[in-house]
Amino acid sequence: MTPNPGPLSNRFLAAAINMTSTSDEEANWNSARSLIEKAASHGARFIVTPECTNYLGPHPRKVELAETLEGTTCQRFSDLAARLRLHLLLGSFNEKSHETDRCYNTSVLFGPDGAILGTYRKLHLFDVDLSPEVRFFESATCRPGKEISCIETALGTIGLTICYDLRFPELYRRLLDLGAQLLCVPSAFTMATGKDHWHVLLRARAIETQCWLIAAGQCGEHDDEGLRHSYGHSVIIDPWGVVRAELGEEPGIALAEVDLAAVQRVRDGLPMTQHRRLGVDIV
Repeated sequence: MTPNPGPLSNRFLAAAINMTSTSDEEANWNSARSLIEKAASHGARFIVTPECTNYLGPHPRKVELAETLEGTTCQRFSDLAARLRLHLLLGSFNEKSHETDRCYNTSVLFGPDGAILGTYRKLHLFDVDLSPEVRFFESATCRPGKEISCIETALGTIGLTICYDLRFPELYRRLLDLGAQLLCVPSAFTMATGKDHWHVLLRARAIETQCWLIAAGQCGEHDDEGLRHSYGHSVIIDPWGVVRAELGEEPGIALAEVDLAAVQRVRDGLPMTQHRRLGVDIV
């Protein structure tokens, strides 16, 4: 399957994927590949998979299985991007760090030739104790990244974030300052937090940055010793904050046409960036 991507333009079809990853890495790969191929068959030229695409099981095991950017997981997604001739964001995988008991939670963006265009290591780690159902300390097995990632591509300028980052608007403001036109939020939001916060936060980030936003989510039950049920609801949101495509709580693909010219139209009509009052003490 090698769809013709056609000429590059400000318009392209994008896809956000819902999937239910577990500790079975081979099953996760087959599920992701099948959904990516399905999206590509519809003409998608940019596809985003969820956080923890390759593994969402017991977390100490995640560290043991961590790979480098040259490992099997990245090679598989690189080959798939090249075969389908599209931009592909591996929402995140467990990347080996120099620590023996912690890995990185890393997004990897591949170009249509399979080359890595950029990476992002999750900055904000999900350390919470909200209830017996939502008690998790990501920092026990993950090391935080140290760099913001805003990547210029043939499709446009893409800002990368992951899941819990969504609650920190200063990160998205920085991505806007770096020229982002499209923001990605691969996630594994819990059911408890997702039902109340997912749409509100995503639409807010799109509205305040006046960017397109693609959020691909894990959905359903996992075998991960804690966050056993993810909310799903992968969405694509335009720069005005309107949801252009959305899934429910089952695996699948959300498709929408992204028109990057809409970013400038919204910013020209509502020039928020020009109205910022930096350096002013507000009392």
